[in-house]
Amino acid sequence: MRIEDDAALHAFVEDRRTALFRSAYLLCGDRHEADDLVQATLVKVVLGGRRYGRLDNIEAYARKTLINTFIASRRRFWRREQSYGELPDRADRAPDTDTGLAVRAALARLTDKQRAVLVLRYWEDLSVEATAGLLGMRENTVKSHAARGLAALRAEMAEELV
Repeated sequence: MRIEDDAALHAFVEDRRTALFRSAYLLCGDRHEADDLVQATLVKVVLGGRRYGRLDNIEAYARKTLINTFIASRRRFWRREQSYGELPDRADRAPDTDTGLAVRAALARLTDKQRAVLVLRYWEDLSVEATAGLLGMRENTVKSHAARGLAALRAEMAEELV
């Protein structure tokens, strides 16, 4: 998809926001943090689209920006907001299955790069080559992170579901 004007950027944001949110949620495991991550990503995509004038593959640019923003946010732990508001009387989450909760909890315990590789490979359904290109890794490193991440998920899920 080529981006050549603001209308095309607006259409991209409208079309892909939900998909980016799902990926962001799987990366960070928190709805509010995922919202912030998507918002920061889309701001960078819009600014990048305007700055460069034309992006040949905005989908790949947005996905790479999402992953890089997520990894950068994990490195800069001293810059994250600390909220101290009063807690609500009850949780604001929609009901979820036990398996879904267990998978997300296990995913949250992986390293940031393993989580990024698993989300891109198995949620976004990208190839090893595309994942390596987005993350700036070698293909063998992507395979290694995927294998170790899946092994850790399997071990955690075996404990959770027994």
